[in-house]
Amino acid sequence: MRKEIEKHLKEKLIPFWCDMRDLEYGGYYGQMNASLVKEKRAVKGCILNSRILWFFSNAYLTLGEEYLLEYAKCAYDFLENYAWDKENGGVYWSLRYDGSVEDDTKHTYNQAFAIYALSSYYDAVKKKEPLELAKRLFDIVEGKCLVDNGYKEAFSREFEEISNEKLSENGVMASRTMNTLLHMAEAYTELYRVSGEERVRDKICWILSIFEQTIYNKKQKRQEVFFDEHMNSLIDLHSYGHDIETAWLLDHTTDIIGGTYNKEKITTITSALAAQIYRTAFDGNSLANECCEGAVDETRIWWVQAEGVVGFYNEYQKCKEAKYREAANALWNFIKKNQIDAREHSEWHYAVNKEGSPQELPIVSAWKCPYHNGRMCMELLKRIEE
Repeated sequence: MRKEIEKHLKEKLIPFWCDMRDLEYGGYYGQMNASLVKEKRAVKGCILNSRILWFFSNAYLTLGEEYLLEYAKCAYDFLENYAWDKENGGVYWSLRYDGSVEDDTKHTYNQAFAIYALSSYYDAVKKKEPLELAKRLFDIVEGKCLVDNGYKEAFSREFEEISNEKLSENGVMASRTMNTLLHMAEAYTELYRVSGEERVRDKICWILSIFEQTIYNKKQKRQEVFFDEHMNSLIDLHSYGHDIETAWLLDHTTDIIGGTYNKEKITTITSALAAQIYRTAFDGNSLANECCEGAVDETRIWWVQAEGVVGFYNEYQKCKEAKYREAANALWNFIKKNQIDAREHSEWHYAVNKEGSPQELPIVSAWKCPYHNGRMCMELLKRIEE
C-alpha cells in the first residue's frame, strides 16, 4: 500500500497539478471539465489556490525535491499579490482568471485555509514573510470574526457580517458550522506547530472545548453540522466524511499542542467517531457521503474516501484493531479501481456511484483540489513503515 501511494503521489497527482499552473496570469487554472479540457478563463477560487499552496509545500517537505518549491511559490505569489485585500486585510473568496476580484466575500473558512497554507509554506522555505502574513490573518480572524460561542463566518469586503450561503447546505441557512470550526482548528494547529506562539495554542484549546461540549453529539456519537447563532443544531445530518476527517485531525491537534488540553477527552470522542463511521457508513469497500433526515446519500465523493483511509488507519494506530487497517486497505483498493481517473492527464473523479461509475463532474473546480487526496498520500507515507 505504501509503495502504491508513493507512486501515485509522484507519478499522478504531482504532475497533474504542476500542469495546472497558469504561466500567463499566475496561480493555477480554476477549472478542468469532465472531458479534461482546461477552462483557462474560469474563476480561480482562493480556497483552491490556498490548498494548492499547502499541497506543494507539503510535497516538498515530504519528498525533499527542490522543484516543488517553484510550484508552491507560484501559488504563494498569487495569494499575496491578488487574493490578499491590501486595503481591508483578509483573503477574497474568488478571483477572475487575470487576478482581478470576482467575489470579495471574506469568509472565516477561507481565511483558515490561507493560514494553513502560509504556515506550511513558511515551514518549507523558512522565510519570515509567509509566517508574518499568516499571523496577520490570525489577528484579523480573532479581531473581526470571534464571538463568545465560536466564530461568525461570512462577511463583506469590509468585514460586515452577511448571510452564510457559501457554507450552508441541505436546505438550511447556518450562522455557524462544524466545518468552519474544524478547519479553524486545523489551521491554528499548523500555525502553532511552526510558530510556537502561546496565544495560538490557547485559542486551539478553546476551539477543542467547543467540539467537546457543543459540536459532538455524545448520544448519537456524531458531530452536529449546522447551527444557528446560539449554537443550536438546525438539522438531523450525519456527515460521514467530516466525522472520519475529524477523527484523525483532532488527534493530530492534541499531539501538536501536547499537554495543554485533556488528550483523553478528545481521544474518546475521535475513537467514537471512527467506530460509528465504521458501523454506519462503511460497506466493506467504500464510504457513503452522508445521512440527512434518515436518508443515506450513497454517492462516493473523492474527499470522503481519502479522509476515510487516513481516519481508519489513524484509529488502527491507536487501538491496534485489525479491522481498521483492513478498512483503510479496502478503501484504497476502491479508490484505485474507481475513484482515480485512469485517463492520462487526469486526477480523481469528483464522485462515483456505489458501484464505481463516475459522474460527469469537473476534475478541477473551486472545491476539487489536491488537498484531501494529496494529504492522504503524505499522511500514509509518514504513518506506514517502509
